[in-house]
Amino acid sequence: MPIYKAPVEDVTFLLNDVFQIDRYDNLPGFTDASADVREAILGEAAKLSEEVLQPLNRVGDLEGCKRHDDGTRDARRRASRKPSGRSPRAAGSGLSAPAEYGGQGLPVTLSQVVTEFQSAANMAFSMYGGLTMGATAALMVHGKPEQKKMFVPKMVAGEWTGTMNLTEPQCGTDLGLLRTKAVKQADGSYKITGTKIFISAGEHDLADNIIHLVLARIEGAPAGIKGVSLFVVPKVLVNADGSLGARNGVSCGSIEHKMGIHGNSTCVMNYDSATGWLIGEENKGMQGMFVMMNEARLGVAVQGLAQSEVAYQNAVAYARERLQGRSLSGAKAPDKPADPIIVHPDVRRVLLTIRAFNEAARAMVVWTALKSDVAHRSTDPKDRQEADDHMGLMTPVMKGVMTDVGFFQRGAGAADVWRPRLYRRARHGAVRARCAHRHAL
Repeated sequence: MPIYKAPVEDVTFLLNDVFQIDRYDNLPGFTDASADVREAILGEAAKLSEEVLQPLNRVGDLEGCKRHDDGTRDARRRASRKPSGRSPRAAGSGLSAPAEYGGQGLPVTLSQVVTEFQSAANMAFSMYGGLTMGATAALMVHGKPEQKKMFVPKMVAGEWTGTMNLTEPQCGTDLGLLRTKAVKQADGSYKITGTKIFISAGEHDLADNIIHLVLARIEGAPAGIKGVSLFVVPKVLVNADGSLGARNGVSCGSIEHKMGIHGNSTCVMNYDSATGWLIGEENKGMQGMFVMMNEARLGVAVQGLAQSEVAYQNAVAYARERLQGRSLSGAKAPDKPADPIIVHPDVRRVLLTIRAFNEAARAMVVWTALKSDVAHRSTDPKDRQEADDHMGLMTPVMKGVMTDVGFFQRGAGAADVWRPRLYRRARHGAVRARCAHRHAL
């Protein structure tokens, strides 16, 4: 049975001793994140991840999501809902959201740490909240006041979730080729028509509403990426008083099957004259989407670290139980027919290499998350610019390296820790091939 224990002590050491987070008390929200508050948050996040989310990971992946064809074509995720209660409120999307929208206004750094715990315990579940955080960030930066008021508080509370809709069947990351179209209506709204693929958490019954952020091209817009706009398209239309109205023209066409995250409803989404509203300016959609993509890049880097960490923990447990051969310096378990393989130098080298990567990667995540807080909260333009430059350089690098190495560690962990290196390399190639979609952002 897989195990997971959140690395609370390692994170506390980084926050308190390495980066001395109390030095940032001049930034909004940091004074509220005192040492005792941080300890309480990390402790409860660890408890939730270890006791609730981790046991659901295997059953969620085995059962997966199922299309429920009752006219709404919802993608149901029953396996996760029974023990965890209601919606992905546990994912902590409100931890760092502004207090004016119902969040706690705490540093993003704490949110990223909690994301690591939850991604290691149950990545499929954590993605529901992770996508919501990205959509919320884009709305808060580029959304109109009425859009923020209508959507953000419910998303921060976890009552509604969010998605990002970029990729289409005929184009991967070349978004200038997208065909989803938007037709302006007399009331200022738009009718969105098209198909999007690989939409994480695109359809499910874990929340009352799903707020889709969709890239589309307005009729008559310039060709290529310069003619792309961003729209907010709710699954269920919202009335003026905030209550839910009629179902919008958006549905799940099919469920994608991604290795290791079958518990997340990754969908083909069909938009059939769905009602949406423009976010930001016409033909400037990539500005809003890049807010989401930067959030997603750091989140994907954290996912790579999380998978490496849980692989390491299970590999160590396996190496302590598996008996084979005797230690070069003499029997370490003379009462047993062989010694645990953890006594062998090459096995220890593999494990220590993974551990070293995890500790360094975690430090990089905390460091970059602190830069994110500076970029968004500092009143000094120079500090904000330097932090933003750091984010622009490091988030794609971290995403690429941590997912690449993290998946390799996952392949080299547990049962592979005592297999020939050539086999590990072969399996690594298969893992990368089947998980290449994670590099699409």
